[in-house]
Amino acid sequence: MEFIDLPALSGARGKVRLPGSKSISNRMLLLAALAEGSTLVKGLLDSDDTQVMLESLTRLGVHWERLVDSDHYRVHGIGGAFPVKQAELFLGNAGTAFRSLTAATALAGGEYTLRGVDRMHERPIGDLVDALRQLGARITYLGQEGFPPLAMAPAHLDATSVTCVKGNVSSQYLTGLLLSAPLLGREVTIQVEGELISKPYVEITLNLMQRFGIEVIRDGWQSFTVPAAVYRSPGEIEVEGDASSASYFLAAGALGHGPVRVEGVGRNSIQGDVRFAEALARMGIEIGFGSNWIESRLGCGSKLQALDLDCNHIPDAAMTLAVLALFADGVTTLRNIASWRVKETDRIAAMATELRKVGATVEEGADFIRVTPPAKLLANAEIDTYDDHRMAMCFSLVSLGGVPIRINEPKCVAKTFPDYFAVFSGIAQPATCFD
Repeated sequence: MEFIDLPALSGARGKVRLPGSKSISNRMLLLAALAEGSTLVKGLLDSDDTQVMLESLTRLGVHWERLVDSDHYRVHGIGGAFPVKQAELFLGNAGTAFRSLTAATALAGGEYTLRGVDRMHERPIGDLVDALRQLGARITYLGQEGFPPLAMAPAHLDATSVTCVKGNVSSQYLTGLLLSAPLLGREVTIQVEGELISKPYVEITLNLMQRFGIEVIRDGWQSFTVPAAVYRSPGEIEVEGDASSASYFLAAGALGHGPVRVEGVGRNSIQGDVRFAEALARMGIEIGFGSNWIESRLGCGSKLQALDLDCNHIPDAAMTLAVLALFADGVTTLRNIASWRVKETDRIAAMATELRKVGATVEEGADFIRVTPPAKLLANAEIDTYDDHRMAMCFSLVSLGGVPIRINEPKCVAKTFPDYFAVFSGIAQPATCFD
């Protein structure tokens, strides 16, 4: 088993330039592929998940090239459905890519097979499939009912123009439907049944669709009407820094007294996870904002305040709060996180298991986790990462509590942030108090 040993740390300060947002990168790639005209996508995240999307687009007949010595890509749009009508796609454990390409291939008039790693085949997709079938899609489960892998056949696209999707499992289902609805060539209304979780990720989808020329009419969070229109390239578009990745460094600025500044996101961000900074402020951490940066620090001798927080608006960044709870002055409860159960791993169960290794008392429920910090962190814990990039990055923060820690299988961070540990080491400092 590969691992990385992090030494005991008690200080962090410096600047971090964030990699591009995974959520924005994969949405932009699909939109650029479906649009009329070519699009220069600037600042694209270079990670396992985006490579999966790029490889899949190639198999579907979309041409793109990476500009020499840069993170800029030019995508040549197809102006509609994919030209290749028969393909097998392997999507690893990339949930954003799998859900959006499920919708896009289901409505593209071809025969496609979509597979992933074993964990992807355990992540439910039945609600999305049901919604697509209402629109005329012909989708077959190749394994367990309600789960990948999937086979697509040419759809009967003269079906109804209204579909319903459940909102309480994953917002990626709604995102997939929204992104691919223009392939139908008619106005489509998508109705959401129940409470929609992770709403900020849907806001990202709507914002990017608008940049590619399609304005979705919405009735709150319950109904979305996509007009009969074709995506049109904006010419060029830039990917924001990843706000979820910002959470680790902003948390480090608190635990290591800072200041730590992250660059690439700020008050103008379209990502909901920038609201992680609001949670930090509630914990007593000093936060500074610019148009394209956020900074954190904690005064010497200050103690983090415990939280009881509904995390529907920051589901990914909330994982970082679970680790910060180790350093709080009381019991922290994170609520409305049921989506953790169907991510790269069952994140509620995994987080509870690993927090206990460093001494915490943890209670877990269907949609919450409650963390009581230990009187003293246990040193030299061996943290398992479950092939989940966020588990690895979150638990690196424990080292800032002055204890060494081992992170098993650290290369899982390549999913979104391949050089995370090098960047983290770059801001790690000996204990110093900055008032």
